[in-house]
Amino acid sequence: MREIIFATNNQHKLEEITSITKDRINLLSLKDIGFDGDIPETSDSIEGNAIQKAAYIFDRFAKECFADDTGLEVEALNGAPGVWSARYAGENATYQDNVIKLLDALKGSTNRKARFKTVIALKNSEETITFEGIINGQIIETARGNSGFGYDPVFVPDGYYQTFAEMSSELKNTISHRALATIKLTKYLLDNLR
Repeated sequence: MREIIFATNNQHKLEEITSITKDRINLLSLKDIGFDGDIPETSDSIEGNAIQKAAYIFDRFAKECFADDTGLEVEALNGAPGVWSARYAGENATYQDNVIKLLDALKGSTNRKARFKTVIALKNSEETITFEGIINGQIIETARGNSGFGYDPVFVPDGYYQTFAEMSSELKNTISHRALATIKLTKYLLDNLR
């Protein structure tokens, strides 16, 4: 089975992607390879951060790896928080801090359109390839649901009535931005097995 490092320290992301790739790819976490440091994320774009993180781990371990970066882009906020989604309310902000800041920023706004965007960068000795997943939706005024993480309690994807935090993980992992990017990554890996 193909063995690939997923360059993340985020346990939620690891669980989500592992449930999508199932038994087709042997995913190694940073913990599995003995890396417990921070990976730089200094790009001003979601795609740039994903590429930077994958390259950082590949350069240190010389093993095929991928990294992702995700942002919530809100139309009324000119695409913010975007690349700063995880640190929207400050460097050590909690998920709840970020949600509170977002809802405050949207107070009184009738335009609640938003989209989640994930970019996964796959890096090996030959190439770096990116895979993008986008899901459109709305930001609701009050958080709902206890599942998921990040902005999940205030994001309702188009065509649904539940927030990501109210959905079962099975449903979310079928329709989410991360799922869409991961499906593209998985298809590529399975089509190009070495």
